[in-house]
Amino acid sequence: MIWPGDWSGPFLSGDLLRLLTEREYRPIEYSTVLVQPIVGPSTPASVLTVREIDPAERQTWARVAGQGWSSESAELAGFVEAFGRIITNAEGVHCFLAERDGDAVAAATLCLHDGVALLAGASTIPSARRQGAQQALLDHRLHFARERGADLAMVVTAPGSASQRNAERQGFAVAYTRTKWKLHGS
Repeated sequence: MIWPGDWSGPFLSGDLLRLLTEREYRPIEYSTVLVQPIVGPSTPASVLTVREIDPAERQTWARVAGQGWSSESAELAGFVEAFGRIITNAEGVHCFLAERDGDAVAAATLCLHDGVALLAGASTIPSARRQGAQQALLDHRLHFARERGADLAMVVTAPGSASQRNAERQGFAVAYTRTKWKLHGS
């Protein structure tokens, strides 16, 4: 198995880059894909309670997720809340809340497929930041995934972001940087 650090440079050849730009494709998004093996037993430890939501809590999960993004922009918070109502109904998506004294303070998702756990959508409401919610959600989701047979965890972040630095501090390593392309004018 190739592991991060065993290669260098992008997976995109200069010829392909030239062909894309000649055909008027433009990069529209960059993201960093990070991975880590899920190994050994662990029991999540936190002063917060983390649990998978039940169907009656879909709106609560969407609201908390939206509040978590509210410091970015009101529009993004509204979008995340609306999109959250879709995510919580998606097949194969496990949604989690982190609670402090019974109040939901953070939300996150987990998708499992073929032994791979994709951790996504984590956000904490502004008043509860820097109190361990993200760590508790990460620990719980990795434990949840391990119990269901996953052996590889993956997270996608903005390059160089606080989220990327947090993932790296938690043992994730950069696998590659992903570029999304769009045909100019479409």
